[in-house]
Amino acid sequence: MTDREPPRRRVPGPARPARPDARRRPGPGARPARRPAPARQAAPKRLRLGSPRPRLRLVGLALTLVLIAFVVRLFQVQAVDASTYAAKAGQNRYVGQVLAADRGEITDRSGVALATSEDAYDITADPTMFAPDQLKVGDGPEQAAALLAPILGQEQETLVAKLRPKNKALRYVKLASRQTPQVWKQIKDLKTALAKKEETDKSAHNVLAGVFSVATSKRVYPNGDLAAGILGWVNGEGKPGGGIELQLNKRLAGKDGKIRYAQSGGRLVPTAGGATETPAVPGSDVELTIDRDIQWAAQKAISDQVKESAADRGYVIVQDTRTGQVLAMANSPGFDPNDLSDADSAALGNAALQDAFEPGSTAKVMSMAAVLQEGAATPSTHVVVPNRLHRGDRLFKDDIDHPTWYLTLNGVLAKSSNIGTILATGQLGRTQAQSNKVLYDYLRKFGLGSYTGLGFPGETKGILAPPDKWSTSQQYTIPFGQGVSINAMQAASVYSTIANGGVRVEPTLVRGTKGPDGRFTPAPKPEKTRVVSAKTAKTLAQMLESVVDDEEGTGTKARIPGYRVAGKTGTANRVDPATGMYKGYTSSFAGFAPADKPRITVYCAIQNATQGNYFGGQICGPVYKQVMEFALKSLQVPPTGAKPAKLPVTFKR
Repeated sequence: MTDREPPRRRVPGPARPARPDARRRPGPGARPARRPAPARQAAPKRLRLGSPRPRLRLVGLALTLVLIAFVVRLFQVQAVDASTYAAKAGQNRYVGQVLAADRGEITDRSGVALATSEDAYDITADPTMFAPDQLKVGDGPEQAAALLAPILGQEQETLVAKLRPKNKALRYVKLASRQTPQVWKQIKDLKTALAKKEETDKSAHNVLAGVFSVATSKRVYPNGDLAAGILGWVNGEGKPGGGIELQLNKRLAGKDGKIRYAQSGGRLVPTAGGATETPAVPGSDVELTIDRDIQWAAQKAISDQVKESAADRGYVIVQDTRTGQVLAMANSPGFDPNDLSDADSAALGNAALQDAFEPGSTAKVMSMAAVLQEGAATPSTHVVVPNRLHRGDRLFKDDIDHPTWYLTLNGVLAKSSNIGTILATGQLGRTQAQSNKVLYDYLRKFGLGSYTGLGFPGETKGILAPPDKWSTSQQYTIPFGQGVSINAMQAASVYSTIANGGVRVEPTLVRGTKGPDGRFTPAPKPEKTRVVSAKTAKTLAQMLESVVDDEEGTGTKARIPGYRVAGKTGTANRVDPATGMYKGYTSSFAGFAPADKPRITVYCAIQNATQGNYFGGQICGPVYKQVMEFALKSLQVPPTGAKPAKLPVTFKR
């Protein structure tokens, strides 16, 4: 390998103590001196944490107790008291309301609306939503009432009482009925504005959140006071107050429905289950026999004459002689069913059917019918009429003093002689009692003392005592229309019976009804009763012509150029309904045309005329003429062109 000597190992000797200040001298092969090591910093003391297990056990225990409480409560709500809470939830969540049925229209015979309905709203509220715990304010009802009062036109105190009822559980009150859509829009806009403010301002409260509306309808009469006595009215609560509205209310009203829906904060929740609805069934439309145009003409004519005569009231009836249908029934004064605030309570209703009065000489046609039918006399039978006639305990006279009249039976009717009528009806029996019984039977056949058959609310059947109850004076006054009372419809029906060939057709006001399905159902056919023979009726018609055509007659103001007119005047002492004593007069005129081929009957009566003339022929004759002319033209009834019979009025001794 190599001949060098292996290196020698140095055997370490004992270490020499270092001298701190001794410096190692540099020399060949000397190591450089070491730098002193920097001094080490002391390590920070570590924080020893306690064991987390006790704390975890405490938190776990608390959470366990909370969960146990929730479970117990949940078990109580869902299992133990489930039905109770479900009932409370349903009570607070669901609201029930009535769905008002649409009321049927009332139209004239041509389908023109006389009474109809428009959209309206009932303003309602849920009082529980105004409670302090719900609204978060203590004076919620007062604040709401202050906002609603000027809109609804009510006193604040009234509204507050409704919004804070004694029954704290009450969920429904009606604040106002049948308000216009404009009124509800005002409330709805105000309600919406308060809701928006509540969303942005936490201190604000929607005090109208509990106010709602229910869609309904409001009755409207587009022709104002036209035919008001026939129609009646419907008040603000939807209740009928008279006339056809009351008589046929069940047909007109229909059947209300019901709705139950979920609400939250006063708003409908459309997606919520449990809502139920029973739809309302609309009412039927009622078509009357009335002709609106003829009704207007009749109402204008009687209103003008009542005003001119300063009378208490008056009525006009127009009837189809063949069918018994009433074409017009006008009263004056009347009323506007749209606004009853200014109506005179005495003018409400239908005086033409509700007033009972003594008819006077228009009733003589029934006495003459009995005399002719019984064969006691003929139109040419001579009747000597003195200026005065003593019967029973009274001295009878005609409306004017006169020398002895030499009249035919036709003349007795034409000149409307009371004395002549007493003498003629005295021939109906061998005794006065028998004559009374015969006359009474005919009066009953003509419809006196009975309801007309219209079934109208408040109608009077008049007064006709049985003959054995007639006083001494009544035996002689009833033949000329005093001591017996009727209504205007009864009087018109008497003349329609003569015009219809002696057959009485029960008057009708309703032609039929139209149901919600649009199907028209005619009214039942009226009853017909033979009162006198066709021959007697024709003879009476000729006699009634003499009243109008003959210069001796009392009804010359009822003449209609080109037409043959049959009629009779009446001027009766009037019983004042306030005192029960005779005061003033009942003035009347009744008749039909054309006399030889009757189509239309018109009856007019005016009560207690205080200005100008009060005789029936003078103030009711012109009304008859005006209304009859209009009706003939309206129904396009042509003149017959035949010559009148011209029966004699007087005879020579």
